[in-house]
Amino acid sequence: MIKKFIYLEWKAFTRSASFGANLAMKILLGFLMIYFSLIFIGAGVGAFYILKKMNLEPLVTINKFLLYYFLFDLVIRLLMQSIPVLNIKPLLVLPFKKPTIVHFSLGKTALSFFNWVHALFFVPFSIVLVLEGYDVIGIVMWLVAIFSLIYINNFLNIILSNIDKLFVVFIGLAIGLGGAQYYKLFDITIFTTPFFQGLYAQKGLFLIPILVLIGLYQFTFKYFKNNLFLDAGLSKKEDVAKTENLVWLNQFGTLGTFLKNDIKLIRRNKRSKTTIVMSVVFLFYGLIFFGNTHQPEAMHIFAGIFVSGGFLFVFGQFVPSWDSSYYQLMMTQNIPYRGYITSKWWLIVIATFISTIIASFYLLYGWEVYLTIVVGAIYNIGVNSHLVLLGGAFTKTPIDLSNAGGAFGDKKAFNASAMLLSLPKIFLPLLLYWLGLHFADKTVALALVAGAGVLGFIFKEKVFSLIEKRYKLEKYSTISAYKQKN
Repeated sequence: MIKKFIYLEWKAFTRSASFGANLAMKILLGFLMIYFSLIFIGAGVGAFYILKKMNLEPLVTINKFLLYYFLFDLVIRLLMQSIPVLNIKPLLVLPFKKPTIVHFSLGKTALSFFNWVHALFFVPFSIVLVLEGYDVIGIVMWLVAIFSLIYINNFLNIILSNIDKLFVVFIGLAIGLGGAQYYKLFDITIFTTPFFQGLYAQKGLFLIPILVLIGLYQFTFKYFKNNLFLDAGLSKKEDVAKTENLVWLNQFGTLGTFLKNDIKLIRRNKRSKTTIVMSVVFLFYGLIFFGNTHQPEAMHIFAGIFVSGGFLFVFGQFVPSWDSSYYQLMMTQNIPYRGYITSKWWLIVIATFISTIIASFYLLYGWEVYLTIVVGAIYNIGVNSHLVLLGGAFTKTPIDLSNAGGAFGDKKAFNASAMLLSLPKIFLPLLLYWLGLHFADKTVALALVAGAGVLGFIFKEKVFSLIEKRYKLEKYSTISAYKQKN
């Protein structure tokens, strides 16, 4: 049975319309995996001696920061780790038992790079500890507990990606703990360090993570087994009907029609609503940089771009994938691409303007800080808005509007062209700002970044012509890609 599943997975990979791009990406990811593997091995071997040289007790120091290590690991998983259980629908029409399908889907995650890469750090580190005289049994118990916690993160990632309320709770908890630690309001490591140290010092304590892992696997298994139906989610729901009076947008013609469609899409669907939440989260991104005197001043423009451009990054990068469910229908209506692209651009501009106004509370840090955010907004409107629209021509991943997961980005949406177009969004303003600081002062640095945004706005029509041409060239490959739901 397992051989059949593996055979079907291989066929799905080789028969994909984007097989060439997927293969190239797999090769690129392979090199990245080798690179990070070597880094982890080096860190695992050298961590003990580096901490010793700093007059720190290695195991106690590692245990002190394990909580944030696992939180960071979980965040990275939510951003990047694929969820195999999303590909089970095609199997439901085949003569496979539901428990077998779920066990196979969950079992695939055990072999994920995000699980075994940790072994490249913790195993060498544990070997060094044993060679340096630490108790062998204690280290083995500690290592078993650590790997149990790693796999707990694996299944938490699956659960958080599918249960929206838990995802929101986790994000709030992570931000709260990180903020409290950063501003020295509350240090949770005082309570967690004794537990992690106890995994080594106290026999039997390592069983707690193992039991939690078993319970979490059973919960995840039952959750997906109970929801493993083709018509899951189609049960009758009673709700108060709501309508939006957006007639006033009709005065803008085709542009108004597209804007009405986008506003309704954002208000009515889980995934698009999540972009609003994430845009609000981006508003507080500047607190990390503007409130930290140890950060390089050049990073201030980085914060300014993210504070004002939250909606641009979480919504704009998936144009036109937001319309993937009816994109084929749109293409049969002789809809002008220029009007379609312009409506998306105006939506991004309006959201950027609103974010900049709301971010006025940064005036508490001084007018120069808020001016940096305003300059970031100008660059977002003049340059980054064009780049995300151009990148959308190469992002051929359909979006499930009913699924709130993947708000930060879809792993399948990454490709070489989109990645190259992402570089100027961040590194170009950083470079301009650094050049201004290096050869003159902050005023010149801000003027250079703002000037780039103004130039982008001046040449907007020419840039739109290039974007429109690219969308037309990619039209049929995009339609073909949107047909592939799996």
